[in-house]
Amino acid sequence: MRIKSAVLMASMLAVTAGQAFAYETGDIVVRAGVAHVAPSTSDNTNIPGLDVDSNTQLGLTGTYFFAPSFGVQLLASTPFKHDITLNGAKLGSTKQLPPTVTLQWYPKVSDTVHPYIGAGVNYTIFFEDDIPGADLKLSNSVGLALEAGVDVKLTEKLLLNLAVWKIDINTDVKVNGVNHGQLEIDPLAYMVGIGYKF
Repeated sequence: MRIKSAVLMASMLAVTAGQAFAYETGDIVVRAGVAHVAPSTSDNTNIPGLDVDSNTQLGLTGTYFFAPSFGVQLLASTPFKHDITLNGAKLGSTKQLPPTVTLQWYPKVSDTVHPYIGAGVNYTIFFEDDIPGADLKLSNSVGLALEAGVDVKLTEKLLLNLAVWKIDINTDVKVNGVNHGQLEIDPLAYMVGIGYKF
């Protein structure tokens, strides 16, 4: 539903746009904006009540078009810092970087609006794991990533971008060297930003 809303919003913004904004083989599109990660946590550990809070950072994507309707995108960001909670109370925190590579398809819809979908692989790196008085370690994660988004022409080079990802992130939770099971974070990530076509 949120993906449909983003596409509808972008379509309305494009009503007044004029000339074509087609992508071509060899084009590079760089986008930067506000990125929000909202975990949908499943606690499969032996510590009931573990959860991970949301966080907002600067997001950055770069897409290389190897054909007019197909591109390869890299998603990066400044480090996300998440509070780790236990039954709603803050227990500690962690930072993570979520580099994600996706293969994208851009169907031809109009000259000013370019929706796209993609699928690929995410590698999440956890670091600076912290629980006061204990040694916390969260394992890195490799998982599937799905995305949908839309580019809307602002000028011949500038564009508005709205995007959403669903990312499979599973991490093993170790405290003082003891493995307590797996935390499935599986977040939705959203980004609103401005892009530039080279």
